[in-house]
Amino acid sequence: MNKISGQSLFLLTVVAASSLVIGYLIATGDNGWVVRAVQPTAGTPSAKASSGKHRLNDIPFDGAQAYEYLQQLCAIGPRYSGSTGMARQQKLLLGHFEKLGGKVAMQEFRVRHPMSGRPVEMANLIVEWHPERKERVLLCAHYDTRPYPDQDRRNPRGRFIGANDGASGVAVLMEMGKHMAALKGPVGVDFVLFDGEELVYREGDPYFYGSERFATTYAESPPAHKYRWGVLLDMVGDKDLQLLQEWHGVSWADTRPLVGEIWSLAAKLGVREFLPQVGDRVLDDHIKLHDIAKIPTCDIIDFDYPAWHTEQDVPANCSPLSLAKVGWVVHEWLKSQR
Repeated sequence: MNKISGQSLFLLTVVAASSLVIGYLIATGDNGWVVRAVQPTAGTPSAKASSGKHRLNDIPFDGAQAYEYLQQLCAIGPRYSGSTGMARQQKLLLGHFEKLGGKVAMQEFRVRHPMSGRPVEMANLIVEWHPERKERVLLCAHYDTRPYPDQDRRNPRGRFIGANDGASGVAVLMEMGKHMAALKGPVGVDFVLFDGEELVYREGDPYFYGSERFATTYAESPPAHKYRWGVLLDMVGDKDLQLLQEWHGVSWADTRPLVGEIWSLAAKLGVREFLPQVGDRVLDDHIKLHDIAKIPTCDIIDFDYPAWHTEQDVPANCSPLSLAKVGWVVHEWLKSQR
């Protein structure tokens, strides 16, 4: 995923529920503009929120286990598309979700390698829970890593294992799977892990292969079910977690109520890391789901992460408490769907 800048973007007005605010524009180093969050006023949480009153053992979502899953994924090493690491990860995840009772399928496809031109075998991993329910919610994350830590100042062609950017959303869903059999109500849930979000070797290379394939298939060959909402989990493990409302999610009229529901619920739970402020305009997998498949999808993401696309994106810079809080909020939101 990337932040987006645009020379012609001069003003943003977000019309939303009471939890939403108006963004403002600041100049970026490349003389473009990027939408950033409104600075908090006195009496509101700081931009980098404190951890709040909750301790790990207070939260009914096992962040310690989610963190262990994150460590397991990172122990595989780089997991970029078409690699042996990706194949090992897929085997681990297939076994994990099948053991929990999910209906698992691989949506296989092939793309052209941006450097060599050779075919790259890819697969989105899809897990269905309560498949008989025709009204459904989509929870998703990308599970590939970037081939190299291209933002690393010392070693941009070094080893990248993507603890936060690649493993954190997957780890939350691995733990979330334990709660799915007991999920009551009329709404079913699908997990989708997207391949090919990060197959980028140089500036200008295409990305979001997996979400584009999934969205296109959904649009061109509509299934019997319909997705009411989509929620993308990306970079949710940062020790110093702040989750602002991603710009697209509050600018799209169909997705704005979803953002309001999730952030309002987080406020009720006292999870202060979900900040009711408009954040960056981020290019991510939710764009394809919204624009192609017409699924109202928001992006839960903390883009303010110094280790982004560097060799320092390792488990030590992630937190079990952050994973627990995100998992807790999303699970409670799922239970509220009627």
